Amino acid sequence: MNHMDPSTMVFFTMKDLKVGKTMPVYFRKRDHSTSPPLLPREEVDSIPFSLKQLPYLLEFFSFSQDSLQAKSMENTLRHCEISPIKGETKFCAPSLESTLDLVHAIFGTDFKVLNTNFLTKSNIIFQNYTISQVPEQIFAPKIVACHIMPYPHAIFYCHTQETENKLFSVSLGGDNGDRVEAVAVCHMDTSHWSRDHASFRVLGIEPGSSHVCHFFQADNLVFVPASTMLENVFAI
Repeated sequence: MNHMDPSTMVFFTMKDLKVGKTMPVYFRKRDHSTSPPLLPREEVDSIPFSLKQLPYLLEFFSFSQDSLQAKSMENTLRHCEISPIKGETKFCAPSLESTLDLVHAIFGTDFKVLNTNFLTKSNIIFQNYTISQVPEQIFAPKIVACHIMPYPHAIFYCHTQETENKLFSVSLGGDNGDRVEAVAVCHMDTSHWSRDHASFRVLGIEPGSSHVCHFFQADNLVFVPASTMLENVFAI
């Protein structure tokens, strides 16, 4: 594990979901004062969002072509334009309003939002965490997960899959005393995933050979139907 990028240390398998299991986990902690701003739809709708428009966008946001910001923007635009894998629906939304519009199209108006919560405050982003309580399974027939992407303003990359997914609420205790109520998902079919997916390197598996679970970062939004229920899971 020593050569692994710490930011990829969010993956595990369902056999790890048991009280007393300890694993290294990366939870980034954003400073909201320096996070990409949430812009109103009226403003972002006037700004192009296309890889073909990258030279114009770099000039618009005053970034040089060889800057780290330019590389991050290019990666985000490229990621948003990649075709979805089989059974996946994906979209990138440049505002919270447009994100909610797309979620409404999937769920209607009856949904709720889940996210990972820090119950204590510290600056530690990577440490060992131990599962402190029996994990609870969140029974949701469909899940829409939205991730904040690197960009000058907030971009939500959202996706949902037709294949089976299992959602969990997991109580974690860090080595330094941190407590986290984490939301995690297990993707049961990975056969169509790219071999370059970080989870395969972390877990030492091949596409389709196993399910893959991961914790959601605190700034991710997980949309589920409002009727979703939680239940204790005693045996996985």
